[in-house]
Amino acid sequence: MKEKETSTLARSVRSYRKWHKYFGLSIALFVLISALTGILLAWKKNVELLQPPTQKGNTTEMAQWQPVEELARVSLQAVDSLGLTAANFDRIEYRPTKGIAKVIFDTGSWEVQIDATSLEVLSVAKRHSDWIEHLHDGSIISDGFKLISMNLLGIGLVVLLVTGLWLWLGPRRIRKLKS
Repeated sequence: MKEKETSTLARSVRSYRKWHKYFGLSIALFVLISALTGILLAWKKNVELLQPPTQKGNTTEMAQWQPVEELARVSLQAVDSLGLTAANFDRIEYRPTKGIAKVIFDTGSWEVQIDATSLEVLSVAKRHSDWIEHLHDGSIISDGFKLISMNLLGIGLVVLLVTGLWLWLGPRRIRKLKS
């Protein structure tokens, strides 16, 4: 009985080894890209090249802040030489604890930081973290690719986890049965 159970377990381990190898090879590039870009994104607030440091405005009193239309107008003036227009707006992020607004453009990953009260332009810089994030999640190609690739990556990692655990536990069970 032990020999039959041992040979069944050994066949199972060999089968799982094939699954583990093929899934690992098929998602290796996605895992590598995701891991490397994930490391960069973890450091984005600490490395100026990845994302410009957040400046401080004159006041955090929101009642004194200028309307969003004025922030948009000033930010467009700041990037006029880059050829960016209102059509290139991605979003405006307010930083209430800093008293500023960040106007972020989707073309070229440019960011303009503006004092929300005085409308002084505090910073105009590239945000490399944005395109790195798009590479990280696959949306640099398309949203459809992002959905498919992230699901395949997630399923592949779960399969690798399960098969890897069995490749670790299976031989231990075989040795236990043999002893």
